[in-house]
Amino acid sequence: MNETGPRPESRQEAGGTAAAAGLGAGPLGRLARVLLELLQTRVELLSSELEAEKLRLFGALVQMLLALLMAGGALFMFSLAVLLLSPEGWRWLSGLVLTVIYAGLAAWAWSGARAQLSQPAGAFAATAAELARDRAGLER
Repeated sequence: MNETGPRPESRQEAGGTAAAAGLGAGPLGRLARVLLELLQTRVELLSSELEAEKLRLFGALVQMLLALLMAGGALFMFSLAVLLLSPEGWRWLSGLVLTVIYAGLAAWAWSGARAQLSQPAGAFAATAAELARDRAGLER
């Protein structure tokens, strides 16, 4: 103990002991402690899933942007080569065919990205499953 009062650690220890004593040592106290431990575990699981979801989305975004940049450069060079190598009278048709092909590929890529980011069970399926198991266990 210093001259300004008790250390913060000792206040926390005393408060924790008082809180534990306030819950009681009987069956209700044990039930309350178990429920608090379950709640803490579920919150930690939710936090872990949030972090994993954030990392997954950020990784997908970076990959998509990189792919978009590289694909744009490649398509430009390919289109330029096709148009320059086409005979003068066929260049408009070559440009039209390339446009239709690129639009089809863009639609395919868009649907693939949507399918990758959608999850049928939801973003927090593990947390929901754990809470359902807890509820079923308490109802017995």
